[in-house]
Amino acid sequence: MTRVDHLRQDYGRGAFSRSDLRADPYEQFLMWLQGALDSDEPEPTAMTVATVDARGLPSARIVLLKGHSESGLVFYTNYTSSKARALEESGRAALCFFWKSLERQVRVEGTVARVSSEESDAYFASRPRGSRIGAWASPQSESVDNREALEARVRAIEDRFPDDREIARPDFWGGFRVRPERWEFWQGRTSRLHDRFEYVSDAEGWAVRRLGP
Repeated sequence: MTRVDHLRQDYGRGAFSRSDLRADPYEQFLMWLQGALDSDEPEPTAMTVATVDARGLPSARIVLLKGHSESGLVFYTNYTSSKARALEESGRAALCFFWKSLERQVRVEGTVARVSSEESDAYFASRPRGSRIGAWASPQSESVDNREALEARVRAIEDRFPDDREIARPDFWGGFRVRPERWEFWQGRTSRLHDRFEYVSDAEGWAVRRLGP
């Protein structure tokens, strides 16, 4: 058996105090996101999306952040996928960013809904041709006999859309926006005494408190 219990890594890149916090968690997120974009993180926009389906079964996977504003955080997917079905059944999602080189983590919990068709159309049109073809060809989360069958689907879509201008967004593909109700910012510290701050939405805006590590 491969042992992992002995592995240790101490965190000591920085500290994070109450005085460092912005009043608005979205502004705090923007500051940390920019730090990740400026760092050597290989995928600074990668985030875990956690869902619960109608049976109460949890699931998590990595997706890429593709839009953000004060209204929420946006990613795109196939609307027939198991991920999308769980999101629409529950109307809620949790997100988690981990930027190892900065020893930082951001967690988000909130409600979720589809973005507008116009937003999905605009993002889809910005994607490379191969990604647009892939969106049409992939029966996401469904059983596929083999790689050859998937590649045959791709060739069929390529034949269907020989001109880039004809590759419109399929109606089964688009974006979701997670509207945060809770944010948590985590900065690694030595001896596992990490700094954690939570923002929770309330009637007056955002209530902030420090959490135990």
